[in-house]
Formats: sequence, C-alpha cells, structure tokens
Amino acid sequence: MKDFELQLVSELVRNCRRSDRELARVLHVSQPTVTRTRARLEKQGLVEYGASPNLAKLGYKIMAVVFGKRDYEKHPEDVFQKAKSFVEKHSNMIFASDGNGLDHDRITISIHKSYSDYSIFMQEMRAEVKDIMSLESFLIDLTTENVLRPFSLKQLADDLKGQNSSHVHTLAKEADG
Repeated sequence: MKDFELQLVSELVRNCRRSDRELARVLHVSQPTVTRTRARLEKQGLVEYGASPNLAKLGYKIMAVVFGKRDYEKHPEDVFQKAKSFVEKHSNMIFASDGNGLDHDRITISIHKSYSDYSIFMQEMRAEVKDIMSLESFLIDLTTENVLRPFSLKQLADDLKGQNSSHVHTLAKEADG
C-alpha cells in the first residue's frame, strides 16, 4: 500500500464522514485524487465504514476475551460450521478467529450488558464446544475508572499516520500529478 493510501485510510478512520474535498485539503492533493483512491480502496475491501461507539455508555458493562484450545484428537468435520453458526447467532461477538498463543488456538471477543448475560453466553458456548474445545476467559469491566484507552480504532489512524509521516507530503503531490 502506498504512503498516500495509508494516509487516506488514516484520515478515514479518524473521521469517515468528511467530504472528499475536505480530505483533499488535509492531504494536500486534489479532490478527484481522493475520490478515485477512496473508491479503489472501498472496491478492494480495504476500507469499511462504521462508528466506534462508547460501549459503556451504550450499557455494556463487560468485554470478554475467550481463549479456546481445540482437542485435535477429536476433530469432527463440522467443527468450523458449528463455530460459524454460533458466531452468527451471537451479534455481541465482535471478533472471532483462530490464532496461536498462551497455549490456545482460538479467540473471541464479546460484549455483555451484565454478568448474567455473560454467564449465559459462556454456558451456551461451552455446550456448543464441550467435546472439542476447552475455554478460558478474561473479563474486562468497561465501567471502571481504570480504562487507560477505551475501545476505539482511532489509535489505528495515528499508527497508520506514523508509518508514513515523513514521505506523505511528497508522495501525495506525486499521486496528484
């Protein structure tokens, strides 16, 4: 990905509601350059739009990070389909993937309005995977005063901007020309 494209993604993450004209002014390129680049990034699936809500203010009190370890001795062929079906039924699951670390190979992140909601969710998850996977969870209190950085993707915008800050202005002018 070119530096200009990273810079545009950074600005879109920061605030995707800005006009192409405003983005062009911030990025020091023409509005048609921003429009073409944004359209290409959208078509390639590199940019999706959404808001980063304040979960606690929306009534969510718990974020649960659940680690799973699949029992490779028992590997029914329908494991993936069962997992996919479970994820589709639970809109409070904001992330689910395989991975590797902490002696686990699965991870999910979910949000819950109360401990009892979380408890019911875990009972359902354990019932779904009881023969094929062990589960452990880490709970995050979203209402505590000790949240150092609330859940948001805005920090990603700063990270993307930092990756290319030294070359952006020059490359943006080249992309415009």
